[in-house]
Parts: sequence; structure tokens; C-alpha cells
Amino acid sequence: MFPSCYSKPTSSKDLFKRTYLTKILLGVFVVYMSHTCWVIYGFVYTKPCERGKGDCISSYLAERPRLQLSIFSSLRPDHSELNLIIKIDDFDIHSKFERVVNVSLPLATRNNGTLHTLVYVHKFGVSPLQDNRQVHHVAQLSTYMMSRKNLSSAKEVLKKHAATAPRVVDRPISHWRSRLTLNMMSEDFTFNRGTLPSDVRRYMRVFQDENRMVYLPLLHIDELSVRVKDMMEINGSTTKLPLTISYEGLSLRQFRLWIHMQDVMFSLKRFGFTEVNIDEIKGVLVDNNLYLLALTTLVTAFHFIFEFLAFKNDISFWKKKKNMVGMSRKTVLWRCFSTIVILLKMLEERSSLLGLIPVGIGTTIEVWKVKQVSKIQLQWRTSRSIVHVGKFDESERKTIQHDTQAMKCLSYLVYPLSISGAIFSLVYLRYKNYYSWLINSLVSGIYAFGFLSMAPQLFINFKLKSVDHLQWNVLMYKAVNTFVNDAFACVFSTHPSHQLGCFRDEILFLLYLYQRRLYSTNKTRCREYGSCHHNHRKLKAQ
Repeated sequence: MFPSCYSKPTSSKDLFKRTYLTKILLGVFVVYMSHTCWVIYGFVYTKPCERGKGDCISSYLAERPRLQLSIFSSLRPDHSELNLIIKIDDFDIHSKFERVVNVSLPLATRNNGTLHTLVYVHKFGVSPLQDNRQVHHVAQLSTYMMSRKNLSSAKEVLKKHAATAPRVVDRPISHWRSRLTLNMMSEDFTFNRGTLPSDVRRYMRVFQDENRMVYLPLLHIDELSVRVKDMMEINGSTTKLPLTISYEGLSLRQFRLWIHMQDVMFSLKRFGFTEVNIDEIKGVLVDNNLYLLALTTLVTAFHFIFEFLAFKNDISFWKKKKNMVGMSRKTVLWRCFSTIVILLKMLEERSSLLGLIPVGIGTTIEVWKVKQVSKIQLQWRTSRSIVHVGKFDESERKTIQHDTQAMKCLSYLVYPLSISGAIFSLVYLRYKNYYSWLINSLVSGIYAFGFLSMAPQLFINFKLKSVDHLQWNVLMYKAVNTFVNDAFACVFSTHPSHQLGCFRDEILFLLYLYQRRLYSTNKTRCREYGSCHHNHRKLKAQ
């Protein structure tokens, strides 16, 4: 006799609901991608104004005027107390240049003050303060940052000095901006007043010249090129510091795209991104090709949709899972513990909401999965709640036995290494407190030995000679996201532990694929949702 594993097959109504939800999700994704492509098309193509049709705004550069570039320094962001840094006569807007100059630092700046720069483009031979058709921009040559020797490793320095000198680390010190990158739209383009892009309008100054409207040169100071690694700490004994000034002309599409990316960098601060996080994103935008950035945006969209599908199918799988044969409880418990520790680590580091929300949702799902795999049921009465723990049948107890055997063997390797690593970090590294040491030690152990937590599931598959009980759709979605994470690790400067985690997930997925090929589908075994094969039901009916 075959075991009684038949359950009511999935109705067409439930299947329609799942299909309908998937179609809605794919429709939202298509609409999002279409909107993204439309926005990118708006940057790539701007319709010029046809003469005689509409209100046209022509370029002041079309008259080929003789221009001069003057750069000043000042303690205030206005036109008072200007000190000339560099002056370039017969400024050619179509040429590129880079020059290094030494800038004198006032006493107020050396005493932890601020220094500004004022960049003017004006008529040749005319003072910028007397030219009514000049354009100028103001930027800071100094900015306040934490005092540390290695500016590119702020987190490590905070860990090292938090216990010994927290006041010195938290004290903001004025740092010198060693690079000043200037851009100007060198393209002779005629805008339509009615369809003038909003991002260009912010940089545009217009004047009336007889019967036509003319806009002055579009000047832009590139803030994306300001990297943390280029900042220099200003001390009281330094009287001069070097400043690298570079210039490059841009087309209209480049000018608009650069403005948009710079606005995105400023908006990231509102979402809780730190200066170190924003500096890493700047490195990606500045140091990589624009086509690679477009590909990264497309891959990110697919990453989000696959992550959502993995969450959806994972919940659906465990919600319908009644029989825990072949499922490793130890693996589920380890995943729950790992996600909770990682969430606590992110909370300690005050990570951005964009990172906390997905991890928080994943942690909630993992806790719920622990309740499902342990067959824990909560029943609420009028005044109190009652916890019921379900019983396991003979097949489930056999699975638990295999699971315990595998985890016991792994404990002889994982526990000594994790404890020795924690003791080493406590002796040779400095942390803010014991809680920080505990969280960092646990995170290091998770990244280093997390792949071993999947070994019990592999061992159970080996003992049962089957993989029918696994959720292959979720594994496929997570495998795709793992490959995406590897691609991002090549572009972003990620931590080696994160790269190790992505690599170990790929190895595990390949092992699962090998087991799936090795253990062919057993037609007489109950499937993962509790329904048996069609032939099995026929034999049972006989």
C-alpha cells in the first residue's frame, strides 16, 4: 500500500489568482521600465526650436564672443574680499585643460574656517563685477569632515578610536578640496521657451537682445568629481595648498545627464546615506562608462523584481507546506538567526532605509518560517494566547534525525573557529563596546561559515535520494540575484566578506543542481505541496 499522501489538487481558481497576480507584477515592471526609457530618451533628445515657430531662446555663444575665465577665493560666498586664484584670457570653451595652482589660505580658514571659490565667465578685458552679462557659480573649497588619517576607511577608523578618543574622532575638521572641475555646455543649441527643460532652466540666465531672447553660457561646477580620498586636512601651519583646476566642454545631453546624477547624489542624503556610501556611488558614476551605468540600471530593475518574486514564492511555499519531510529545520533556524544578526548590524551602523527595509522584511519572513517548520500554532483566547506545537510523524522524525546528525558534525568545525575568531578580535581589535564586538564577531562568523549551514539540507537530500521537497522556483530566483550581486561586486567597491558570501551561494546552487540531476524525480513520491503523482493516485484507487 502506498502512503496516504493525496490532497485536494490546486483549484483552477487559486491558479488563476496566482497567475493574475504575476501578470499584474509584470505589468507594473513593464510600465516602470517604459517610464525609465522615456526619461532617458528625454535626456538624449531635446527638440530644438525652429525659427519662426514659437518663442526661441538662442545661445549667446553663437556670436563667438571673446571670453575670459576668472577664479577667485573668498571667505564669504558673495562678491566681497575676492582674491584671484587664476585668470585665463581668450578662454576657448571647446578646449580642455588642467592646471595646478597653489591657493593661499587665510588665517580664518587655517583656524577651522571655510573658504569659497567664485568662478566667473565674462567678457575679455572687462572686470567680472562690471560685466552685466557674466555668469558665475560659487562652491566650497573646504568642507567639514571627521578627522582621520585615512579618509577612505572611515568606518575602520571609528572602530579603532571610538574607545580611546571619541571626542577627537567626532570633532569636525575643515578639509581641503584638492580638485575643482568646471563644465560648460559648448553646444550651440536653440531652446523653445515653451518646452524648456526644468533642469536647464535652473542654470539659465536670459536677456533681451532687440527682438530676440538670448541665454548666457551654462556654467556648471562638477561635484561628482569631489571624492573623499582627494580631501586633505587643513592644519594651522599650512599657508598654501594645491588645487587642480580642470575644464571640459559638454554637449546638451551630457550637461543634462550630469545635472541629473548630481541631484540624485544630493537626494540620497535624505534617505540616510552616509558620506562614505555616497562617495562609493560617486566612484561608480565617475570612473565607469555611461553604457555600463545604463546596463547597471537595467540589471538593478530585474534584481528588484526577482527579489520580490522570491519573497512571494517563498511565502506561498511555506504557507502551503504541511509535511516537513526532507526539510532541514536547522537550516531554517540558521537563516533566521543570520538575518536577525545582519539586521542588528545594519541598525548599529545606521544604514539607510533603502537597505534596512528589504532586510527587515526578510527577517520577518524567516521568523515566520521558523514557526511553520516547527509546527507552532498560536490561538488567541479572550484574555490570553495558547501555543500549540504540532506532532511529527515517522518520516518527519527521520528527517530531524538526519538534520541533527549533520549539524552535530558541523559543530565540531564551526564553533571552535567562530569562538577563536571572536577572541582574536577582542584582543587585537578595538570596538566601541562589548555589544559592538559581539555583533561584529557574529557577522564575521556568518559570512565566513554561513555556507556550512546549508550542508544539513544537502545531507538530507543525500539520505533521501530526492530533491522533490525543495522549492526550486525560489532557488532559481535567488540564484539569479546572486549572479547579479556578483556583477555589482565587480562594479562597486564591496567588502571582501560580501564577495565571499556571493561566491559561496553560487557554489551551493551548483551543488543543488548536481543533486537534482543525480536524483531523478521519483514519480511515486509525494510532491512538495502534498499532492501525489497522477499514476500514484491511480494505483491507490485500485
